[in-house]
Amino acid sequence: MEVYFDNAATSYPKPEIVHRKIFDFMKNLGVSAGRGAYKKAFEADRLVFETRKSLAELFNIDDLTRIVFTHNVTEAINLALKGLLESGDHVITSSLEHNAIRRPLKELERERGIETTFIECDQQGNLPLAKVEAAIKENTKLIACLHASNVIGKLLPIRELGQLANEFNLHFLVDTAQTAGVYPIDVKEMNIDLLAFTGHKGLLGPTGTGGLYIEEGIDLAPLRTGGTGNNAVSEYPPADLPNRYEAGTINVAGIVGLGAGVDYILEKGVAEIREYELELIDYALTELAKIEDLTIYGSLNPEQRVGVISFNFEELINHHDLAHQLDSEYQLMVRAGLHCSPLAHRTVGSFEFEGSVRVGLSYFNTKEEIDYLIKALKEIKQAL
Repeated sequence: MEVYFDNAATSYPKPEIVHRKIFDFMKNLGVSAGRGAYKKAFEADRLVFETRKSLAELFNIDDLTRIVFTHNVTEAINLALKGLLESGDHVITSSLEHNAIRRPLKELERERGIETTFIECDQQGNLPLAKVEAAIKENTKLIACLHASNVIGKLLPIRELGQLANEFNLHFLVDTAQTAGVYPIDVKEMNIDLLAFTGHKGLLGPTGTGGLYIEEGIDLAPLRTGGTGNNAVSEYPPADLPNRYEAGTINVAGIVGLGAGVDYILEKGVAEIREYELELIDYALTELAKIEDLTIYGSLNPEQRVGVISFNFEELINHHDLAHQLDSEYQLMVRAGLHCSPLAHRTVGSFEFEGSVRVGLSYFNTKEEIDYLIKALKEIKQAL
């Protein structure tokens, strides 16, 4: 029995419609978008437009031109942070952050002299809003954080953080890598100014896709410049969106696949997807908690998390060895290590063990697969 539990890294399998749409585009169309004045080029333009339109519906965005495509959520975050922040600016973030936010901020500290405050979460991943508010200073420009931890799945209070940012006239950047497509996101209700997303996880699209929503009134410096297919005479990047931020040939095939994934989600409904994943999360946490000497990191309340669960046998077996054994003996594919988020591991107490085993659940996993994981863990534990 082969089971894939690394959906927090990349979702698999994809809906069949995603495969078909990409294949159909590559075989029957296969041209660039935004570059030609012939029928196939216009059709490529239309397909890209339709994906923007679907994303706008998913996130409740009015102006779909303010959705900029990138290669992944990391590029989107880099565009937001490096395009917005200047010398002397202050940023507030959390101790659960992925390196996708942490490293650009540290780089900007060194290169531009910005200030960063990392608000410490407790071991359950709770972010104290009072400490966030207390950290706001005269030069604070941005609150930037992930929506859910990629280590413990903990959902941060995005709606409350958005209200706080709005109250103090701050920009608000949210990394939705672990939530887009599996948890309801509304940029208006949540006061999100900059929403970074990736295509290859909960949105069920291919790798190499992602994007950034940029609220009207925010002008970011482009991360890269070059040809955009319009106004070629000008020596400088165009001012209009999305062209300003999409220099070079975009990944049309990937964007077509992303659009198919988003349409699948819209058809099923995020609420239905979330409800099913909550069942899996609850079941997995309940069964894992029954295994002797197994430490589960973060809250055991499924309502407070997405389908990301990290655990260790701690001193009994190294997490890399455990993950290797699960794969080689049981064909169970899980993740092991620090998951590009050492801050989170320090926060929850797994850093001293150099990381953890991580299970990433998806809409396509089953309780039977979880039972198989539990059986394997019990057998490995018994043999230690």
